Amino acid sequence: MQNYDWKKILTEEQYYVLRQKGTEKPFTGKYWNFFEEGVYKCAGCGQTLFDSKTKFKSFCGWPSFYDVIDKNKIILKEDNSHGMKRIEVLCKNCEGHLGHVFDDGPEPTGLRYCINSAALSFQPKSNY
Repeated sequence: MQNYDWKKILTEEQYYVLRQKGTEKPFTGKYWNFFEEGVYKCAGCGQTLFDSKTKFKSFCGWPSFYDVIDKNKIILKEDNSHGMKRIEVLCKNCEGHLGHVFDDGPEPTGLRYCINSAALSFQPKSNY
């Protein structure tokens, strides 16, 4: 991982989520109820992580995906903060905190990658 001056690159909210492992308030993020075709990238480093084809309405207040484009582009890490046992999802390239993954998602994976909008940028299908 390169040494970036994240405070100069990211917005205050992106810094809070990606670098300080924060969570945006539910139903407030740009992508929680957004269903255009395209790909979602890490807002920190631009690595492509999720395809809109795997996004689904989970009604949890955050963008939810049942799979990642490439499991080699993320890190899954045990997270026991806030009195809960969860699995944290990190961008493998920049180690930015994206959100968490739960086992209550739809088929075919049964997973729900619950990801902060602030941790993502979106590239419409028409742009690739």
